[in-house]
Amino acid sequence: MTDTPQISAPPEQARRGRRMATLLFVIGFGPMIFATVMFYTGWFNPATSTNKGQLVSPLQPVQVLSLQGADDQPLENRFGLDQPDPRWHLIIAAETCEAQCEQLLYLARQVNIALGKNADRIRRAAYIGELPEPLAARWAQEYPDLERLRVQDTRQPQWPDGADPAAEAQILVVDPMGNVMMRYGPQHTGKDMLSDLKHLLKLSQVG
Repeated sequence: MTDTPQISAPPEQARRGRRMATLLFVIGFGPMIFATVMFYTGWFNPATSTNKGQLVSPLQPVQVLSLQGADDQPLENRFGLDQPDPRWHLIIAAETCEAQCEQLLYLARQVNIALGKNADRIRRAAYIGELPEPLAARWAQEYPDLERLRVQDTRQPQWPDGADPAAEAQILVVDPMGNVMMRYGPQHTGKDMLSDLKHLLKLSQVG
């Protein structure tokens, strides 16, 4: 019995394959990456570059939050090049959901609705360490579509600077590539968030 020889692709065919992969990447994710750069720098669009939320700089990968979804899968599995339908995420984070946390839960819901035809490009989720009984009783009625996240076993979340949910409730914006890129606190209004999100979604055709 003889070994079957290994047939490798000709160099030109391999180069064409690499070029095609690069082209697909640029077409699919180039606009989103370009949009993020434009949003941060105001490049080509200086008149509207003033964001209302707090930029997370440098960008933080969502992996550092060490969160998992209701499906018990790590949150980071939803983002990246291999996902057929990656979305932007709004993550409300608070260790104890007092009045400010409830304000942000309501704010995120109303802003999501106000996006109209772009509403389904945003997915909302919440990490709440302790859910008070009154809110727990109303949760299914007021926030039926809001996914509860939790910390992965044995891991410790690393929150972006200024975004520690133990100190203050926050809303984190995560782009379809899995970058935590902006945050909002109780001092921000729905108008602030809506303005930023409309701008981001207009610039990016991904997610």
